[in-house]
Amino acid sequence: MKLSIRHDTHYSYASDVSNSIQFLRLTPRSSERQRILEWQLDLPCKVNSQIDPYGNILHVLTLDKPHGNLDLTAQGLVEIDPGCEQEAGSQSPLPFLRTSKLTQADDALRDFAARQCGSRRDRTAVAELMQALADHMPYSPGATSVGTTAVEAFAGGAGVCQDHTHAFLACARSLGIPARYVSGYLCTEDENHLASHAWAEAWLDDAWYSFDITNRLTRPERHLKLAVGLDYLDACPVRGVRRGGGTESMQAHVQVQHQ
Repeated sequence: MKLSIRHDTHYSYASDVSNSIQFLRLTPRSSERQRILEWQLDLPCKVNSQIDPYGNILHVLTLDKPHGNLDLTAQGLVEIDPGCEQEAGSQSPLPFLRTSKLTQADDALRDFAARQCGSRRDRTAVAELMQALADHMPYSPGATSVGTTAVEAFAGGAGVCQDHTHAFLACARSLGIPARYVSGYLCTEDENHLASHAWAEAWLDDAWYSFDITNRLTRPERHLKLAVGLDYLDACPVRGVRRGGGTESMQAHVQVQHQ
């Protein structure tokens, strides 16, 4: 399946920003299930690429002159193999046993994971854990914020894809299963739109397997991966700091065409 993708992001500020730094993880890498045929970023100035500690392609955009808005565009052509269920690991999975503030488990999450999986650590058990989390935390936009932790979202019993993924990571790691946060795109049901999305990957049987808790999917048939990390903060497509600017507003639009 070949997809032509364009992702436009526009930031505007109430007053001029004096300077800003944006960390961009908007460039996907090729793997067993996705092949990047073409890809480019259209940015306000030239930037260099580097590989971050998790193997993601990272661009650091620095603007040191006043600006009232910021436009970012990522576009390219990719080929996805919907039949590929797993990915090999080029790096050790052990770092993904570490927790973070957003993915720390409390007794409630640890007990929940233990009840669902018992002594099992196979793909079937982890899929059942995914289903149980989706039942416990219905999709509810506005119920949480970008800083909501796994503990808070689980206790509230609702959330969005970011919260579902954080809760899953907390549970999996509490069971001794390496698991990582994935940011990317999901091709919608009508296959004419892409949505920014988040899901998880767990290290089972010496490979990474995907678990989309929000959509209850264990096969990433319509997913394009951008970046991975311990949590949202490691893998989010755009993360930055700025001086000045006041209130910020953001608009994003993603288009996809089948080739």
